[in-house]
Amino acid sequence: MKVRVIGAGLAGVEAAYYLLKKGYHVDLYEMRPKVMTPAHRTGDFAELVCSNSLRSNDIHNGVGLLKHEMRQFDSITMKAAEVAQVPAGSSLAVDRSVFSHTIYQSLSSFENLTIIDEVYQKIDIEIPTIIATGPLTHNELMSSLGDLFDQEFLHFFDAVAPIIDGASIDMNICYLKSRYDKGDADYINCPMDKETYLQFHEALMRADKVEVKDFENNVFEGCMPVETMAERGIDTLRFGPLKPVGLETNHIKPYAVIQLRQDDVGKSMYNIVGFQTHLTWPAQKKLIQMIPGLEKANIIRYGVMHKNHYIQSTEVLNGGFQMKAYPNIFIAGQLSGVEGYVESAASGLNAAIQMDLFLTKGNIQPFPKDTMMGAMARYVSTPNRSFVPMNANFGLMDLVEKKMRKADRKTFYVNRAAHAMDAFKKEVIQFD
Repeated sequence: MKVRVIGAGLAGVEAAYYLLKKGYHVDLYEMRPKVMTPAHRTGDFAELVCSNSLRSNDIHNGVGLLKHEMRQFDSITMKAAEVAQVPAGSSLAVDRSVFSHTIYQSLSSFENLTIIDEVYQKIDIEIPTIIATGPLTHNELMSSLGDLFDQEFLHFFDAVAPIIDGASIDMNICYLKSRYDKGDADYINCPMDKETYLQFHEALMRADKVEVKDFENNVFEGCMPVETMAERGIDTLRFGPLKPVGLETNHIKPYAVIQLRQDDVGKSMYNIVGFQTHLTWPAQKKLIQMIPGLEKANIIRYGVMHKNHYIQSTEVLNGGFQMKAYPNIFIAGQLSGVEGYVESAASGLNAAIQMDLFLTKGNIQPFPKDTMMGAMARYVSTPNRSFVPMNANFGLMDLVEKKMRKADRKTFYVNRAAHAMDAFKKEVIQFD
């Protein structure tokens, strides 16, 4: 049987990989590099735009549990991340190029895959289709989607952090350390004393910003621009991405710390952690070169701001990322209202599993609500007037009734999820 997957981002490649292994002929549409978006730089599959980090590997963290669940279904994203992994303490970070190349090589080895490099414009509700075009969906497809249901597309603004040439970092000032010495010393730390921080904050408040048309102050909290955080109070950054706690050196605790995370295997590029921004490029250069150790920084990529779209999925989708009114159509990735690299990939995997169940058994079987994959699907399909994109977190799961310490509660969630997933795999999809 032939199916379509629209978009070769994280959700799309995950969906395509699962369906290819199931024996479906997959037509995979990807408009890049013929038609680019404001945020992408290449035509690579699963290009990581904002950051090279897939966040925590700890199973007692929401996204860590999500990764664990994905690995149980032979996730292509997780396999590629292992191949492309670069040091990042307790987090999972990758070399972007190696990551994308690994995924492309894995997919292109299937004879039942057809890659179509063009804009997919018109949805055919008779053909089983997973739409995974992401937050920068082409206008033609947006219009076609809009024809299927009576609602306005929502949107928020996302921001991308700058990348620094590693050779231009002054390691006489900066030092290697992971917070609380957790894992290897994989982050480069730029320490600030109080006077330097206050000067930096003042310059940040006065810096020139890019004018954003039709801006609606709807910025996703997880990618909050650094200048927006600074506006919330003089110490907001010190309790956020510049938090100095656990980063002492030579028994001295800095007043604030800016961290740099390795962005490639060769250690030639470093991402400024938490420094997403939509300042003008001259303003970015001035501010970055105020940071101790980055006075001569060579900026490889400046931060940018771009508009992201998502649908009011709570009105449109069921618990399997399937459209209620058009059962052949599934919507996954950030367009569905999940937020984050791993979450997008997981939604694509979930949608592919549900499509296979629908086509072979006649109906979907949502993941248990006690699993992170199930909790995420429930969140984007449950009526909610204040719906916003959401990262994986234990708050999406049903609360524990009895009082527990925080650590014990997380362990309870993990164990409960494991039991629920084992039963689901055995009873519903017989996945080995």
